[in-house]
Amino acid sequence: MLPAARAAWLQQSERVGNPSSLHASGRTARRVVEESRESIAASLRTRPSAVVFTAGGTEADNLAVKGLFWARRSVTGATRIIASSIEHHAVLDPLEWLSAEQGAQIRWAGVDELGRVSLAEVAAGLGDGTDVALCTVMWANNEVGTVQPVAELARLCREAGVPFHTDAVQALGQLPMDLGDLGADAVTISSHKIGGPFGVGALIVDPRARLTPVLHGGGQEREIRSGTLDAPGIAAFAVAVDYAVTTQRARAIRLEALRDELIAGIRAAVPDAVINGDTEPGASHRLPGNVHASFPGCEGDLLLMLLDAAGVDCSTGSACTAGIPEPSHVLLAMGVDQALSRASLRFSMGESTTRADVDAVLTALPGAVARARRAGSLAPQAS
Repeated sequence: MLPAARAAWLQQSERVGNPSSLHASGRTARRVVEESRESIAASLRTRPSAVVFTAGGTEADNLAVKGLFWARRSVTGATRIIASSIEHHAVLDPLEWLSAEQGAQIRWAGVDELGRVSLAEVAAGLGDGTDVALCTVMWANNEVGTVQPVAELARLCREAGVPFHTDAVQALGQLPMDLGDLGADAVTISSHKIGGPFGVGALIVDPRARLTPVLHGGGQEREIRSGTLDAPGIAAFAVAVDYAVTTQRARAIRLEALRDELIAGIRAAVPDAVINGDTEPGASHRLPGNVHASFPGCEGDLLLMLLDAAGVDCSTGSACTAGIPEPSHVLLAMGVDQALSRASLRFSMGESTTRADVDAVLTALPGAVARARRAGSLAPQAS
């Protein structure tokens, strides 16, 4: 957490009062919530009434996808959804649930070898929009860092009269963000990605958009989202959003330099490594703090553990189900084969990352790759 966000959380956590209560303590907590709402709206260039607080990005994504689908289906009967094939599981899994349980028909928009969604394919799927309930495409991919043309996607959806949602969890603080200019119906953001506390997020909803609630109860957030508001978390969230937006450009310049240095270093240290996503120096279609690489002949999980032992925190591009490594759905959608997909790691850089951290990765990487490849060559081969 950012020191200023932590201070805001601690200050508010020492106070009593439910923001929905009418007594003085409750009114004080409500004032903190509403001032935080106004701050976040000002930072993102939207209206305070658009900010609906949630318990994080996953809840906000579920509210957007399910809420927009149910509301539009109830009015128009539309059941088709257009989504990119590389969405985060916070969007992907609700979509699959809607398909299995609610009769939704999902059209998965493909991506190119860099992970970019095809505008032409989305436009073709939208048609005249009459039978489309919503379109959802993430602002930037969480694995390979590819930035999507969300402004153009939002425009296509407006022209077709179709609600547009984008998961902007990875984009906030990394990319310029003007939601008033974007014109999306719903945008997901999360606190912990920008130095705020875990367990707080928001769905930025156009006040004209119709959403059916996912949670029912007190209806605290415009009858769209129920639940007692976390005033300390919201106060810290607002501080983190303000910092993320006001320092975005300087952070991006610094991280882009470290990112390009890490990419060049990986290529020099492991010549057959494959960098996934946009790889041009100063790449504008990749998140500034993201490097995603595949290392042929390695199992990503083993390579991760070897680097972890050397003091490097990174992540695989795959999920584990019942202990069985599964290839990344993002890399498969980009045309990467299964073996190389399982040999992939993501390196993320942020506020505290330094050049010394990049050097530490590059020092540890060659030996870890060599050991992982030796282990792979000794493993029993499937017949």
